[in-house]
Amino acid sequence: MSILYVLYEHAAGFSVFSVKEFEEVSMFLPQVESSVTDFAKFNSIVKLAGFAPFKTAIAALENINAISEGIVPQDLLHFLDDFFAKLKKKKCTLGIADAKLGAAITEAIGVQCSQVGVVPEILRGVRFHFAKLVKGFTEQSAGVAQLGLGHSYSRAKVKFNVHRSDNMIIQSIALLDQLDKDVNTFSMRIREWYSYHFPELVKIVPDNYMFAKAAKFIKDRKNLTQDLLEDLEKIVMDSAKAQAIIDAAKMSMGMDISIVDLMNIELFAERVVKLSEYRKKLSTYLHNKMNLVAPNLQSLIGDQVGARLISHAGSLTNLAKYPASTVQILGAEKALFRALKTRSNTPKYGLIYHSSFIGRAGLKNKGRISRFLANKCSIASRIDCFLDQPTSVFGESLKQQVEDRLKFYESGDVPRKNIEVMKEAIEAAGQEAGANGTAAPQSEKKKNKKKKRGAGEDETEANGFSNGNGAAAEAADNGNGNDDGEPKKKKKKKNKNKEAVEA
Repeated sequence: MSILYVLYEHAAGFSVFSVKEFEEVSMFLPQVESSVTDFAKFNSIVKLAGFAPFKTAIAALENINAISEGIVPQDLLHFLDDFFAKLKKKKCTLGIADAKLGAAITEAIGVQCSQVGVVPEILRGVRFHFAKLVKGFTEQSAGVAQLGLGHSYSRAKVKFNVHRSDNMIIQSIALLDQLDKDVNTFSMRIREWYSYHFPELVKIVPDNYMFAKAAKFIKDRKNLTQDLLEDLEKIVMDSAKAQAIIDAAKMSMGMDISIVDLMNIELFAERVVKLSEYRKKLSTYLHNKMNLVAPNLQSLIGDQVGARLISHAGSLTNLAKYPASTVQILGAEKALFRALKTRSNTPKYGLIYHSSFIGRAGLKNKGRISRFLANKCSIASRIDCFLDQPTSVFGESLKQQVEDRLKFYESGDVPRKNIEVMKEAIEAAGQEAGANGTAAPQSEKKKNKKKKRGAGEDETEANGFSNGNGAAAEAADNGNGNDDGEPKKKKKKKNKNKEAVEA
């Protein structure tokens, strides 16, 4: 007859409870569910068998982090090993909440684990009555332990890799897009408002930012004289335009407005100017942040498009997990599902349409270059996500590959193979790491060891190493679609009626 023990992980420590008459209890699962909240009934079948408290708060945090990842910590391993060694009984079952942790415990100490049947209800009752089941323990002390461990656990998760956090990129690109809309709306408002007084200024100064600065500087057009030509020239950056503004102010058809109206126009123009200047600062901040978090993706596709990909995916890690086909249509989900529903042509590109590579490609090659560019973006995001020492060497190499692919579509020049380009990029990254005084990547050391072997074996190992350094997706693409090697001469004819579906 098997005896059931239940493992419960609390903020104060690990505990094991014995369940009496397990076979009979499991037959009356509905009755167990209804009697879990009654401590008198629950205590008659569940008793505390062992308890191992955490020594420090740091030890508690380390153990809970390990359990959340399905790893058996050493403290739990020693506790269970000693507990089951004292029993000297062959048939014992350990009830546990996490199946992954149960498999690790079974592999470590050989105890059969279960997480089905009556075990979830028993654990629910233990969680509800834990303070009463353990002697010398109160609900207040249990709450304090849970609160302290909860704060520590959450703080450790939030502070994960602060210097390469991509949350700032997500917020920055969202704010940048919002600022673009707001600045454009406010600029149109200031142009319409000030045109009542000076309508000729709109045609002379078409730029929104310069128009707002000029409106703030001019104020009443009647006060604009030749003495202000030099100051006006600094604003519009053109002496001819400055002179044209002064000439137009002398014979303007605009209406006269009061001082109060001019004051409000000036205040609003000042606000538009400040928003435009802040937008430039935010763009610089985004550039620096992208250079720190995702330098290869930035070098390949630019600041804003790369940031939008990260924002749409949710994080750089999520983007790195996406296949190239998902990256290609990221942002065109509505068009994709509409095409699937109506059985029409699916979209060829999503957010990557804003890249300059798509615009430079011919109409019949836009789909090809978008697929190729999505493949390179997928590789760049994986390198940025998992590379210990950030570098933009791989991004520059991937960008050059896209340039070569565009030349191939235009002139027919066969591009270099991906394996050769990645080898050069790895060597350049190793040289850059050596110049900066940092240790070479572990993969680079492995490559140096492999070079000492035979010539034939060396070539095979080098190919395997290149695929293992983040270029696995590219190598797969090399054999699947033949995007990186020499294109096949014979290809199946594609449907000429397919049209691009814009995102």
